[in-house]
Amino acid sequence: MKYISTRGQSKPLSFSEILLGGLAPDGGLYLPEHYPKFSYDDLNSMRSMNYPTLAFHIISKFVDDIPENDLKEIINKTYTKDVYAYSRKEQKAEDITPILKIKDNLYILSLSNGPTLAFKDIAMQLLGNLFEYVLVKKNKEINILGATSGDTGSAAEYAMRGKKGINVFMLSPYQKMSRFQTAQMFSIQDANIFNLSIKGVFDDCQDIVKAVSNDLNFKKDFKIGAVNSINWGRILAQIVYYFKGYFAVTEKNEEISFTVPTGNFGNICAGHIARMMGLPIKRLVVATNENNVLDEFFKAGIYKPRDAKNTLHTSSPSMDISKASNLERFIFDLIGRDDKKLNLLWQSVDQGGDFNLNQEGFFEKIKDFGFISSSSTHKERIHFIKEIYSQYSIMIDTHTADGFKAAFEHAESNVPMVILETALPIKFEDYIVEAIGKKPERPKSLMYIEDLPQRFEVLNNQTEEVKAFIRQNV
Repeated sequence: MKYISTRGQSKPLSFSEILLGGLAPDGGLYLPEHYPKFSYDDLNSMRSMNYPTLAFHIISKFVDDIPENDLKEIINKTYTKDVYAYSRKEQKAEDITPILKIKDNLYILSLSNGPTLAFKDIAMQLLGNLFEYVLVKKNKEINILGATSGDTGSAAEYAMRGKKGINVFMLSPYQKMSRFQTAQMFSIQDANIFNLSIKGVFDDCQDIVKAVSNDLNFKKDFKIGAVNSINWGRILAQIVYYFKGYFAVTEKNEEISFTVPTGNFGNICAGHIARMMGLPIKRLVVATNENNVLDEFFKAGIYKPRDAKNTLHTSSPSMDISKASNLERFIFDLIGRDDKKLNLLWQSVDQGGDFNLNQEGFFEKIKDFGFISSSSTHKERIHFIKEIYSQYSIMIDTHTADGFKAAFEHAESNVPMVILETALPIKFEDYIVEAIGKKPERPKSLMYIEDLPQRFEVLNNQTEEVKAFIRQNV
């Protein structure tokens, strides 16, 4: 299996060759040359697999340059009940991503049982173990540069802390995360973890990461790698739980739909790929907040990212994103993998403009890929937190509440709908209290995390400042 760039100007590479790098040298995102396909009979044979076995069965189709026994060992080490220990009382930790039935044909796929209580752990724990394995094999070191709107940062840092040959430089928007999210990241004292608080919004942080990655000399000299969802390894790991969630709510390979709260389009891009692989997904519902660039795109076919001053700070802050990096992967498939066309589209985006897919009929094809969308407001997410707790005694976080709003908007009576959980509600305690007047429970180990000493640096929104910091600390 070789990987190609969406921009078409980079040579095909193996999985291990692209794992550490993030962006391709031409500025594009990596995708496999083709998607493996699973037939009806294949799905039946996969149905009874536990999570590690299913993960190996899927991931091994994409990874052929790591010996099978080594890959199996990495996956088995990653997906254990000890790592994913924060399941709700009625769920089993060994399920890794347990399903929670709300009512007939409505479910939550629990993805927040890992060490940082967010769905990012599912992929990041695997990525940490893969990074360590490849670096040891190649006798290399890496300096990971990432951007986070709240959950990627802590998930990456918890996965990489203390790992041999790895430093992490994580950019986050200054004072734009919840208190709990901030404490999770900034309280880490490991010498290989560096938190850089950027005076701007998430998109500014992401732009800096891309600018550094596109400086090929700096990237090479300072061994820069990536853990954001621009990294294919993240997307690959997320594909697995779509299959696991599907098998949990079906019996005869019937169609179901997924609703996915998303900002950078990585989580739902994994669903798109699962669908391309043959998983019977009818609808992929894109759930956004007030930063509804993706909702506008899927409703009208016009992708128009906003600048920092027009990106709102909301009560679902992990989705306060106006430039969805992984949309590029979907558009690449939508336009028939025409890299010349894609370069023209993103040339406009990279220059601060937009693009319109109505003009050549591509927008009409979106329905063939199952996508539909929704957006919500603070008032609506507070309503759904209150409603779900009142009716079902289940506490959800603000992003998952955005998912409920979208799911109810697009529900079909005879099609099961699975909402992907974003995080445990404790990560957004203030809004839970606002909604139901009650604090969510938190694990004992994280009881007083906001009171721990914090270690971070505040930097201006300048690529050169970030480069200078990296130079001084490697």
